[in-house]
Amino acid sequence: MKSFFTSQQLVFGSIGMLSSGMALAQNSKPNVILIYTDDQGALDANCYGASDLYTPNIDALANEGVRFTQFYAAPVSSISRACLMSGQFSKRAGVVTNVIGNAGLRPEKETIAERLKANGYRTALIGKWHLGETMEIGPNAQGFDYFYGFRGGLIDSYSHLGGDTHHDLWRNEQHIYSFGNFFTDENIKEIKRFIQEDKNQPFFVYWASNIPHYPLLPHEKWIEYYAQLPIPRKMYAAYISTLDEYIGQLRTFLKSEGLDKNTIIIFQSDNGHSLETRSYGQGGYCGNLRGAKDSLFEGGIRVPAIISWPGILPEGEVRNQVAMNIDWFPTIVDLCQLSDEGMEVDGESLVPILNDASLKSPHDVLHFDFWTRWALRCGDWKLLKDPMDVKPNGKSTEIKGLFLVNLKNDSTESVNVIEQYPEKVKELLNLRKEYELSLLEKNK
Repeated sequence: MKSFFTSQQLVFGSIGMLSSGMALAQNSKPNVILIYTDDQGALDANCYGASDLYTPNIDALANEGVRFTQFYAAPVSSISRACLMSGQFSKRAGVVTNVIGNAGLRPEKETIAERLKANGYRTALIGKWHLGETMEIGPNAQGFDYFYGFRGGLIDSYSHLGGDTHHDLWRNEQHIYSFGNFFTDENIKEIKRFIQEDKNQPFFVYWASNIPHYPLLPHEKWIEYYAQLPIPRKMYAAYISTLDEYIGQLRTFLKSEGLDKNTIIIFQSDNGHSLETRSYGQGGYCGNLRGAKDSLFEGGIRVPAIISWPGILPEGEVRNQVAMNIDWFPTIVDLCQLSDEGMEVDGESLVPILNDASLKSPHDVLHFDFWTRWALRCGDWKLLKDPMDVKPNGKSTEIKGLFLVNLKNDSTESVNVIEQYPEKVKELLNLRKEYELSLLEKNK
């Protein structure tokens, strides 16, 4: 990571919005809450243009912070979380598909939780891990002081079953039972309890929500609210608003505790919306973007992303620069004025573009891997290998070979222009080769 500011410049110079009465004047480090939603579509919030959704609390985060329009993650859950936790592209992080059992993020990879914990932060994961089910690579072994949630890829929010018979609910390394209690309701209680336990240390809470991942179990009042919407959008919208309501409870709690001005809130989805049968087929929304979850087309990897720190970061602004979830690790390190010594990340601090909308993206190229498929974005150009054209009802098809698109000219990725631009293909293939060689060099 390249640090753009000294710690003094970062908070008191470049950000330049502190008032003497704010919490940071007490020389306390900011708290950090990272909200990671599950299968939320690229445009699935009112502030992203989904006019049929009622999301006042997500919208409030955008009004109080910076909203990104070209923000990337990964096509599926485990890959996305590995990139987030390590700050590395997926292949370097060692996770290129969803994981089960003892597969997952290896313990030698430094996580953002480990970096914060080493610098005096209390750390908690509330929600979904999905980076390995064994204790050796579980949350408590990878930097989290406290864990409440599930280790696998999904649970029913009331029975907490991860499958027909697999029960998956944990407090740290203890298997627990809480039948009938709505998982997100319990999440908020756990977050509040953790924050209130010790107010003398800054905290990092990674709230990895399981909403709107299937099974969709929204609160009844939101099903009634969206009564005029057709299924599948009705159920999906109701689940999004259910989550938004809990985000509102968290924001109210932070304000009541006097923590709202000294807490950075980051909001992001892990991947695009699901077209799986148990998600009612196609309830999510990504506008004209092609693809969805399980795809390296834009609808699968472009996600909503917002960062808010009232009074410190710009408010109510939008950034169109290309960025990715790997950037949160170095961005948090920058904002919390921590040393980046020894960090091995592909991400870059977003602080410069947060404070100056005229600056270019910190990335020349982004890399994505999913099984044997891959994609890269360089400027407006994107090259994909064997992309999956994801469709509902099991009608997905694989497009064999290389697929080239210029996103500025064809945001819908409708036409493969590989024949028209052979030199660009060669250039992008060289970038991919350089990336793969860098992985080999690191492993020598």
